[in-house]
Amino acid sequence: MRTLSFLGAAKTVTGSKYLVDTGAHRVLVDCGLFQGLRELRRRNWDPLPVEPERIHAVVLTHAHIDHTGYLPRLVAQGFSGRVFCTAGTADLCRIVLPDAGRLQEEDAKQANKHGYTKHSPALPLFTEADALEALGRLQPVGFDRAVPLAPGVDAAFIPAGHLLGSAFVRMTFRGNGGTAGPTVLFGGDLGRYDRPVLPDPSRVERADVLLVESTYGDRQHEANDSAGRLAAIIGDTVARGGKLVVPAFAIGRVEEVLYWIKRLEDEGRVPVVPVFLDSPMAAEALDFYAARYQELDPDIRPGGREVSAFCTRRFQVVRSTQQSKDLTRSKGPAIVISSSGMATGGRVLHHLKDALPDPRNTVLFVGYQAAGTRGRALVDGAREVRMHGGLVPVHARIEKLDSMSAHADRTEVLKWLGGFTAPPQVTYLVHGEPEPMALLERAIAERLGWNVRMPDYLESVEI
Repeated sequence: MRTLSFLGAAKTVTGSKYLVDTGAHRVLVDCGLFQGLRELRRRNWDPLPVEPERIHAVVLTHAHIDHTGYLPRLVAQGFSGRVFCTAGTADLCRIVLPDAGRLQEEDAKQANKHGYTKHSPALPLFTEADALEALGRLQPVGFDRAVPLAPGVDAAFIPAGHLLGSAFVRMTFRGNGGTAGPTVLFGGDLGRYDRPVLPDPSRVERADVLLVESTYGDRQHEANDSAGRLAAIIGDTVARGGKLVVPAFAIGRVEEVLYWIKRLEDEGRVPVVPVFLDSPMAAEALDFYAARYQELDPDIRPGGREVSAFCTRRFQVVRSTQQSKDLTRSKGPAIVISSSGMATGGRVLHHLKDALPDPRNTVLFVGYQAAGTRGRALVDGAREVRMHGGLVPVHARIEKLDSMSAHADRTEVLKWLGGFTAPPQVTYLVHGEPEPMALLERAIAERLGWNVRMPDYLESVEI
């Protein structure tokens, strides 16, 4: 009997992990960290229901930390198999995972130094060395070609349009004598339609079992107004003599934010001010986007390799820690793009700590903010937030642009599902909080008549 177990992203957005057990072999699809609420983050420390050394292979849908960030810990605990992913995902993992290890170590060091920890001592979930060891397990695979994961289990990657290298994973099973078994499609994160930087998500026509995200299952993103709101936010902030601080995911959101700022500059719709990218990881990611320009949307590379699509007129990359500190202390109008996107860690915290008390400044969120994160607290109207062991008052303007989200909204999910020529036997909604998930479940059942379920954390089902 084949089983599918939901070890993460079940009635929550993060922690993507799905265990496929054939009885003889086990394959883990995605290996992500839980983020947000403390009770979710504690799950990162819990042992998996299966011993890591008994997992035969891992498959990654894309490089975001909530899909890959547990991999170093899995390897440190004994996993010794191969990790299959696209070449773009492998490139980005080489940036993301060591950086995550360094942040884990630095956060533990700071907590111990300043005493804002209940643990004695605070320990990192994994180290940079663990991450480097995990990278040695990566096995890049091209799109649309089947690769054997275990005896009787194959997988193929289908472009998902969410991030460079992002993919749906189509897993197929073979019975005794090579007879065809069921097909399971792991949706990962679903990209969007008619957006810059990346092509639309690929159409998929059939699957026996489908997992699809429901992050924005309760809403429709703001209509594409050609960055009109962004232009207004930039103009108002500069007119007040303030800084615009943009917490952005280092891979994925940074590219679109820079694309729109450059376009607004080129069209004369915003004043030209210094644009600082204070994220070495994001700077490296830009290089990978340029190197894989064939995978990008044709609209931003009309003449072939068009790296300048991301380069504003006064664009500067902040690389050293000292440069970042100098930028934090600097005054005058500027745009600062820094990670992390949910303000959970990284250099952006220093910029926020300086910018939030000043009403001239604006903080702009351009991606999903999970419950329990500083980003979510700020967009929900918090008047103070805790950072580095102290409380920071919030007097700056807080703005949010859902139009730049990389996640499909309710309408786009339904559009993508409409490409199926036959309904799956069962569709599981994942990557969502319970309320948006329930509303999307109802919409799919009513409009398409499909069998839809909302699995629970650690639930196992038969394939």
